[in-house]
Amino acid sequence: MHKNPWKIHSSETKYENNWISITHHEGLNPAGNAGIYGVVHFKNIAVGVIALDEEMNTYLVGQYRFPLGRFSWEIPEGGGALDEDPLDAARRELLEETGLIAKEYELLVKLDTSNSVTDEIAVIYLARGLEQGESTPEETEQLTVKKVPFEEAYRMVRDFEITDSLSVAAIQRLKLKLLGY
Repeated sequence: MHKNPWKIHSSETKYENNWISITHHEGLNPAGNAGIYGVVHFKNIAVGVIALDEEMNTYLVGQYRFPLGRFSWEIPEGGGALDEDPLDAARRELLEETGLIAKEYELLVKLDTSNSVTDEIAVIYLARGLEQGESTPEETEQLTVKKVPFEEAYRMVRDFEITDSLSVAAIQRLKLKLLGY
């Protein structure tokens, strides 16, 4: 419906690893002047799960986040291959990080994580009908899992104790859903 106002003359991959690539674009910006744009391309889709038990508790995962240089409380989340069903990836992440197995999943949120610099998309599910299994975190993860009343997780978002974008979106969306919106 809307055309790209950028006129790209060249594109070059400047960095690449197993998870991302960074492309440098040169061309004309929407005003017609010389411009550059850098795009971070993710090789996976971001997935998240907010698990809710019968007593209205949810499960948060805490870990040190290297890019931020600090500890972060989050919903269980991770990545799935672009050709993998996001729900399969979400099931795997919930089990890996918390040991939880859910009987029911419902799509809760789809979002662009930071559309000014990346093409990464995220899909977040609500999981119910929980059973406890055994967690198997990846070697890059040193996780702390805690069960909290959902209202406590919502308070943590409100008070900026949870700032991870997937977690904020999921918790706020679930709050609206529980209120009937």
